[in-house]
Amino acid sequence: MIVDDHEIVRRGIAEIIERADDLKVVAEAGTVNDAVLRAQLVKPEVILVDLQLPDGTGIDILRSLKESGCDALPVVLTSFDDDTAVAESLKVGARAFVLKNVRGNEIADVVRQVASGQVLLDDRTITARKADSDDPTASLTPSERRVLMLIGDGLSNREIGDRLGVAEKTVKNHITSLLAKMGLQRRTQVAAWVAGQRATSWRTPRGENP
Repeated sequence: MIVDDHEIVRRGIAEIIERADDLKVVAEAGTVNDAVLRAQLVKPEVILVDLQLPDGTGIDILRSLKESGCDALPVVLTSFDDDTAVAESLKVGARAFVLKNVRGNEIADVVRQVASGQVLLDDRTITARKADSDDPTASLTPSERRVLMLIGDGLSNREIGDRLGVAEKTVKNHITSLLAKMGLQRRTQVAAWVAGQRATSWRTPRGENP
């Protein structure tokens, strides 16, 4: 399902997606209210939402769907590369944050990956660092781990400082350190990594001992 207040944009994205044999657009909407109603009706597997809409934001849509128990996997599609918007989107369940200047085939790839359970975050088709057999947080200090998880909760540096009782500058130092240790470049990649771990979680399969 595609949500954008510009019909030409919706149709362009729909045409790109429907070129793929394995993807189908089941509904379109141009407002928050229409999007929520249609999503609850057609129950899409993945929903692409623009952040800026006439009667609200894409985040409003995701919040409403989350509260109603809708299982659609959200992809935020926007013209703005904004860390705050990324954090807010992740708070309400976004699985990817994609800039509108990506190539058409990349949008289809993002839909496939999100449908398969991945969480994506990168400068273009925003891609979270893939977890491998090594834990990239293994070398983090206890303080850095706490900062890591609070970033994943969508808190700002100031809010993290207030929560931990430390100066904002100290939080920034922790972030600089953990980025280097995890091989990441941006705060938003940290947020996406945490979201990815919470979504896929490194849990021991049932029936196996930890």
